[in-house]
Amino acid sequence: MNKVNQLDDIIAAISTPLGMGGIGIVKMSGQGCIDLADGLFFGKKPLSQKKSHTLSYGKVIDQDEVIDEVLISVMKGPQTYTKEDIVEINCHGGSLVTRRVLEAVLKKGARLAEPGEFTKRAFLNGRMDLTQAEAVIDLIHSQTDLSRQVAVNQLEGRLKKEVHSMREVILDMIASIEAVIDYPEHDVEEETYSNMEQGALGLLKRMETLLANADRGKIIREGLETVIVGKPNVGKSSLLNWLLEEERAIVTDIPGTTRDTVEEYINVDGISMKIVDTAGIRETGDVVEKMGVEKSKSYAEKADLVLMMLDGSRPLEGEDKEILSFIRGKKTLVLINKTDLEQKISLEDLEQYISKDQIIPVSIKENRGFDELINGLKELFFSGERVNAQDALLGNTRHKNALFQAKEAMERCLVTIRTRMPEDFISMDLQDANRALGEITGDVADEEIIDRIFTKFCLGK
Repeated sequence: MNKVNQLDDIIAAISTPLGMGGIGIVKMSGQGCIDLADGLFFGKKPLSQKKSHTLSYGKVIDQDEVIDEVLISVMKGPQTYTKEDIVEINCHGGSLVTRRVLEAVLKKGARLAEPGEFTKRAFLNGRMDLTQAEAVIDLIHSQTDLSRQVAVNQLEGRLKKEVHSMREVILDMIASIEAVIDYPEHDVEEETYSNMEQGALGLLKRMETLLANADRGKIIREGLETVIVGKPNVGKSSLLNWLLEEERAIVTDIPGTTRDTVEEYINVDGISMKIVDTAGIRETGDVVEKMGVEKSKSYAEKADLVLMMLDGSRPLEGEDKEILSFIRGKKTLVLINKTDLEQKISLEDLEQYISKDQIIPVSIKENRGFDELINGLKELFFSGERVNAQDALLGNTRHKNALFQAKEAMERCLVTIRTRMPEDFISMDLQDANRALGEITGDVADEEIIDRIFTKFCLGK
């Protein structure tokens, strides 16, 4: 479906979660949606005669049957979310009522909106750029105040402004070069090359600063995929319960109690962590337990953070060493549990596998070591600094990849300038950088990429 066809028709969807609730909203957008609503709405005055951004009381009637008493919002473009006319039918909550209202709207000529199509129209109509559209879904999915603040900053256009600012500098540089090309009788002066070099260096510095905080932004935005590993009966499930401050996982003295993964989300100092408690990793003849062990290894390979549990009251054993070898190279914190008991584990042996500053003694039984764990996590991912939303301007893999391409183009441009190559070669490198930056905001973007972004949205948004 091309962009023109997408904007020609009236789209409709339920904008509230299905199920019992105080209110349910059916939303429409598109030219003619107010007249369409008038065909279903019976109140004191037709909706088409109402002022924009007003609320009207009446009934929705479909084929002489009253479906519900409603309040209808009429919002006329361009001062709307999509910059088109929008109608929102506020009916009583309940899946049956909202479905019946939606069915009546569809019978009148609207079509069911695709996932994210309201926001996609806002983008296509110039209401927001692609970074702001992506911020909408980030805001919906945010699980901590910090991730919410990052999404709001992006929704307000902080990233868009920074990208546009860099593109303005690039376009000015291109214009200067084009002027030289258009007037070949004038030689490129050394001062021009020097100015170009300073401009390229300035852009490179800005790009590198954004990229330096990209991983931090991704963690704030998406959270940390965290897996708890260790051999059986070292306290992995107790650690999960400790972090959650509730009895989520079954804890017994019997090795192999946890045979499948247990997943939970927690908020640790503003960072969302998806914690996965896995089956104890060991050699076993039990088919079910063996499947759990393989699953544990798979999670450990993909995780952002590995929390390995060791029993400090026992020496480092072969199974421990195998796990330590398996997770080598991953971002890891090793927790030595049961420090309330006599310690038999050798730190010297352990430090052959993991750095000393990644080893944290804890006693879950006596509630000791939690602050040290949080500080270790901050040191591992944020160099011990306090995390804030201002540092996370770039927190999306798509943005990061496009900015990296722009940076590479600017590095090529710098080489081209310093080797005093012809000005049209400089212009080509600058245009590559400009194009890559344009992909971030959607000013230059493949339609397939745009479609893929909006399919991540829920219906009705």
